[in-house]
Amino acid sequence: MPELPEIEAIKRVIEPQIKGLAVAQITVNRPEVIAHPSSEKFCTRITGQFFTEIVRRGKFLILCLSSGDKVVLHLRMTGCLLVTPADYPEEKHTHLVFHLSDGRELRFSDTRRFGRFWLLRQGETDTYTGMEKLGREPFDSSFSGEYLSARLEKRKKAIKECLLDQSVLARIGNIYADEILFAARIHPARPANTLTAEEWNRLASVIPERLAFFIEKNEATPEEYLESKGRDYRNTPFLQVYGHGGESCPVCGEILCRTVIGGRSSVHCPVCQKR
Repeated sequence: MPELPEIEAIKRVIEPQIKGLAVAQITVNRPEVIAHPSSEKFCTRITGQFFTEIVRRGKFLILCLSSGDKVVLHLRMTGCLLVTPADYPEEKHTHLVFHLSDGRELRFSDTRRFGRFWLLRQGETDTYTGMEKLGREPFDSSFSGEYLSARLEKRKKAIKECLLDQSVLARIGNIYADEILFAARIHPARPANTLTAEEWNRLASVIPERLAFFIEKNEATPEEYLESKGRDYRNTPFLQVYGHGGESCPVCGEILCRTVIGGRSSVHCPVCQKR
């Protein structure tokens, strides 16, 4: 499942390709991918408008339109956005196609069909997407050790489970939680209420640094992105612990341990991240 760095990379490769282009027509192959409003109203309202920018909020992509309307998209597990020539071979599970004013197409495909679109008209209250439940963005200027401490310092749950709480942080996933805790030298199973002020500050510093690092590593040109059909996530060679259980720690050489925390696979170094 893509996490924040992958979603940000998608935003950065798609936005320049569609910015300023109008939606000439929309083809809906599976109406159920449009969660709000009906597919007919969705198409009628959007057709003729042009894209002004794309904003990321957690794992949501917000395609902003010229009227002030917003198309919100959550890719879920297997959703994919591609900008293609009109004659480019269509993916088998292509559910929605925006026909653009320059002759190209913005296509949404999704093998497992969990991804969803919502259209929010200008001024419409968002009671549909769930974005209002998301916590602070890791890159917000107000994100700090004090913020983390205030939200988590009384919890007895493992710190890794707490980092995965989307009402606190939007949007760290399982992969980057391991990488962040390794960089911060904090054991993933430590109860959150045992962390010190210094450790909260260290976490607040490491979180945006590690996420920014992996966003950079995931960057691709439009040509590379299209060739890989949007699935060539490039972070794998740079992961230090995730997926490396049983291998040597890149810092101290100790064997990395794989455990299960909160039902999720977790990898840590027993020396660098002492319990």
